[in-house]
Amino acid sequence: MATYRNSRIIPIALVLIIVAVAIAALVSLARAVFFSGSTQSTTTQVDVSKEALVSSTADRSVRMTVRGTIVADEDFRSYQISVSPSSRSLTTFTGYLDKRIDGVQLSNNVTAYEEFVFALDRANLAKGTELSGDKNDIRGICATGLVYQFEILKDNSSVKTLWTSTCKGSRGSLDANLTQLTQLFTSQIPTANTLISKIRL
Repeated sequence: MATYRNSRIIPIALVLIIVAVAIAALVSLARAVFFSGSTQSTTTQVDVSKEALVSSTADRSVRMTVRGTIVADEDFRSYQISVSPSSRSLTTFTGYLDKRIDGVQLSNNVTAYEEFVFALDRANLAKGTELSGDKNDIRGICATGLVYQFEILKDNSSVKTLWTSTCKGSRGSLDANLTQLTQLFTSQIPTANTLISKIRL
């Protein structure tokens, strides 16, 4: 009788083990098919923007734009710092149509640019994920504070644009230390602090 029971239990146990292994294999396959693609896409996007950031070819540049509080056109102020392998500039503006107030244009070299963009990379400038649609519209954002926009450019066209603000409810897409990034940009222009202080953002 015991032998008969064993002869029935063993095949059933084997069938259950085979079914469990098959289910585990199917779950693993489903994960590989449906979820690995999105991870790979995110990784590729980060790698592409990082590659664009640290490239020092002549067509590359980076730019920081800082917008002041939203007030009357006559009182609105902003400034922009642009750095490329051959030049550095800071321009201050008045009004929403960016009428130039003051600025400085300086030369640059590839070695200095490389050091700068690698420092930006180590400060995670390329780490954030760009927003889309209404979430990426900075019009009216942080009306009582400052808005910071960072761009990685190729041929003066944006490869990646990230932004943040000083308002708690408008964090934006930048996922890096804002103070560290702004200091890196302003340090590229020896007279930056003097020019920026004049517009009283």
